[in-house]
Amino acid sequence: MRDGGVSLSGSRPAAHNAAERSAIPLNATKEEPLAEPDDSALLPGIAQDSAPALADSSSVEPGRALALADFAPPALGAGDRLVRFAYRLGLPASAIHPFRKNAKTRLTATVTNPLPGDAAAGKALRAGHFLVHGFKSPIADTAFSGPRLPPPFERMVHGFRWLRDLESGGQRQQCAQVAERILGTWITANPKPDGTPAWDVGNVGHRLLNWMVHAPLVLSGQDRAFRSRVLHTIDETARWLDRHVGKADDRLSEVAGWCALVATGLIMADGKARRLFAEAGLVRALGELVSDDGGVLSRSPLCQIEAIELLVALRSCYEAVRAEPLPQIGTMLNLLVPPLQALLHGDGGLGNWQGAGAIDHERIDTLVKITGVRSRPLRDARQWGYQRATAAKAVLQFDAGPPPVARHARDGCASTLAFEFSHGHDRLIVNCGGAAFAGGLIPLRLEQGLRATAAHSTLTIDDFNSTAVLINGRLGSGVSEVEVDRRTLSPDGTGPGATRIEASHNGYVGRYGLVHRRILILRDDGSELRGEDLLVPAGRKGKRGMIGVALRFHLGPHIELAASSDGKGVTLALPDGSLWQFRSGRDAIAVEESLWADGQGRPLGTRQLVISAKVPRSGESFSWLLKKMR
Repeated sequence: MRDGGVSLSGSRPAAHNAAERSAIPLNATKEEPLAEPDDSALLPGIAQDSAPALADSSSVEPGRALALADFAPPALGAGDRLVRFAYRLGLPASAIHPFRKNAKTRLTATVTNPLPGDAAAGKALRAGHFLVHGFKSPIADTAFSGPRLPPPFERMVHGFRWLRDLESGGQRQQCAQVAERILGTWITANPKPDGTPAWDVGNVGHRLLNWMVHAPLVLSGQDRAFRSRVLHTIDETARWLDRHVGKADDRLSEVAGWCALVATGLIMADGKARRLFAEAGLVRALGELVSDDGGVLSRSPLCQIEAIELLVALRSCYEAVRAEPLPQIGTMLNLLVPPLQALLHGDGGLGNWQGAGAIDHERIDTLVKITGVRSRPLRDARQWGYQRATAAKAVLQFDAGPPPVARHARDGCASTLAFEFSHGHDRLIVNCGGAAFAGGLIPLRLEQGLRATAAHSTLTIDDFNSTAVLINGRLGSGVSEVEVDRRTLSPDGTGPGATRIEASHNGYVGRYGLVHRRILILRDDGSELRGEDLLVPAGRKGKRGMIGVALRFHLGPHIELAASSDGKGVTLALPDGSLWQFRSGRDAIAVEESLWADGQGRPLGTRQLVISAKVPRSGESFSWLLKKMR
């Protein structure tokens, strides 16, 4: 039975082209209009009644369409529409409600934090250190202003994401003193907005949202002058974000900004106008955040997690004021969770894709439980670009999509046609991962190398990337089209059936005139994975000359190796005592050093199997087999 083939290009579905239309914020003066939420547009989403509580992964169809009407702006009465319009124009509260006395800047509710933090990082904060991806940095030595922090530290420090960890690291009274001390230092270092990372829209959004959720940590002190200073900073930050949320670098950062504005409108006194304004902007941004099957446009599982956490935190703000959350929040959570689960291995942890490390099952399980979404992993997330096949204890993850386009990429990797394979709790074939953690225990100088094609379990030609890897997490030219064909092979009487996935990309056509095609066949009993990599001329006539080809298969940690006498086979002894054999169909296998990033951002030394050959530019094929022996 054939499940069907499809061609994916670097551009996203037409429904999401609206993502290129961003608001045009004006200069920071009171009289100027705010960022435009564009509430007249019909935006993509998925109907609430079309996302059942328990989805059957086998029933998911590729290219599942979103229901446009579900992400239209919230319906409001005439009075509320007028309030929202006036706020969008930048009119002060006195103009919107001329007969009402202006309320003092204050919080009207206390939010219960729904997301547990890292207790170890919280204890490190109390001891005077930031702990980011396993790396300790003294708080006293931290540069709270200017572009002088590694990206992971920038997000942690300027987004105040450490507040969640601090709350998990001890009693509130002890933690509040630490929080107030760090906050006071940060405010002193950043007295007004500027062009540094502290005022990146994504960081500002996270900062403001975390101040709302963790207000007891930063506003419970007895120093009334400090409290007034913090409230003034919150108010000024929200006003700045009102005007600049449309200038976010990517859609997820914009969603963070809108979530923060909605939360501020809910929690701060006299916040109704801001809430109405921000809810319309949030609904629009959510509709443009994901592809048709629910994967964020950056194709990063870390961004998928971030989006879920933002919506869960915002939902808790609605609960704090006993208000009904926007229905689109629940709809989006139902849409985001299944693709994330598609990238989980047999141990429950995350695969190493688009810069991510192997985040452990406890964090993923806790997050999914908090969302309240009950679903199964998405088997065929074609728009997001990942294929998942399971057989008994085996899990296969296959990158069968173009890389994210430049405006959406975060820690973008040239990983097209790479795969990961696990059996039970052991990972056999992996990708290096960890580019998003560079600057912690993983040195920043390795970041670009970890995003390269060679850091993934796939084929390279002359050590060139299939897609150009640029600085700042961006990607250049390369793969623009990926063709995918997935079939279920029925048993033929001599053995079990199998899942066959074939995909090809054009990343090497421009330089070499060759298309890379990969075929993976996973037996239904999970004991065998067959593969074939082909280089096929893109034109009628292949080019002359020779090229160097390398197939890399990065191995999971703690695997013992033994080479065969003919050099074309390697036996893999797994921690659970099972034995697997990897065989090359034509060329010898070399064993080289490699690196694998775990969920804490720690680089673990591993090895990789490399099949190297000089082949004609007219094309060639390489077959290989991974089979369980015991």
